[in-house]
Amino acid sequence: MIENKKKPNPIDIHVGSRIRLRRTMLGMSQEKLGESLGITFQQIQKYEKGTNRVGASRLQNISSILNVPVSFFFEDAPGEHQSAATGMAEASSSNYVVDFLSSSEGLQLNRAFVKITDPKVRRKVVELVKALAAEADAE
Repeated sequence: MIENKKKPNPIDIHVGSRIRLRRTMLGMSQEKLGESLGITFQQIQKYEKGTNRVGASRLQNISSILNVPVSFFFEDAPGEHQSAATGMAEASSSNYVVDFLSSSEGLQLNRAFVKITDPKVRRKVVELVKALAAEADAE
């Protein structure tokens, strides 16, 4: 049996995941983004999954609403030219950040952390997290 379903393009999936990342970082719902664009939240879901391709003018509108340059959606996209080892390390590092910020805990932690204005307190929080991580590694 021949499979007729077309797989989403990796770039479309990447752009969609970046839309989702930025939308969640802003605490915006799919419904709110859809309303701003005059489309349904289901269409936003399809964009975020890469099922539907985002057109250029729509991507421009999304970048304006989410307050990022259009280039944001293509950062670390698959097939981007990577320079040997450093490029791959940077891509791997930024994928880790995207995964972290896509998690509920990562998002909550990031939102709370940026509200801390005292640099000394920020350093103490980082030291605490490192200590907890080291403790978990030791177990």
